Amino acid sequence: MGMNETAASRAEAVRNAIYRACLFLDDGKFKEWLTLCAADFSYRIKTYSPEIRKEMTWYEQDWSGLSKAIEMLPLHNTDHGRLTRHATVYEVSLDPSGSEASATTSFVCYRTMLDGINAHLDAGETQLFLIGKYHDRFRFGAEGPLFTERTVYLDTRRLDKGTHYPI
Repeated sequence: MGMNETAASRAEAVRNAIYRACLFLDDGKFKEWLTLCAADFSYRIKTYSPEIRKEMTWYEQDWSGLSKAIEMLPLHNTDHGRLTRHATVYEVSLDPSGSEASATTSFVCYRTMLDGINAHLDAGETQLFLIGKYHDRFRFGAEGPLFTERTVYLDTRRLDKGTHYPI
């Protein structure tokens, strides 16, 4: 296999990992999502506030902290809405050694209401929940690419109450 074929197959493996992560998150399989992440994984949710003219970090956690937060999810009060992501990988960049990669993915996340404010009227309604970009970093190993970093950079800055799930 030539150099370009290797680069192309690694870029495709990164795209597949991003899409697999979306499927796990959509299905609420958060522990499975963490299996796609390296032990030194770091996760952040950020946005820019034009009101204060600064970037804000809303959430930051390492693999261990995320694992503990995921274990606590059943104890949180939530709206039980289903989140569904639609993602498009814009760019995958491989480092010269081919051992690491970065990717930029645009995503839209929809929420389908189960309970709603007025359950009999809102149940089943789908709303645009948030939009943003994933800025991911990967390291290649024997099992393929593993996430080493995900920064969720949100365009949406107003989130509803009761949502504690990884975006």
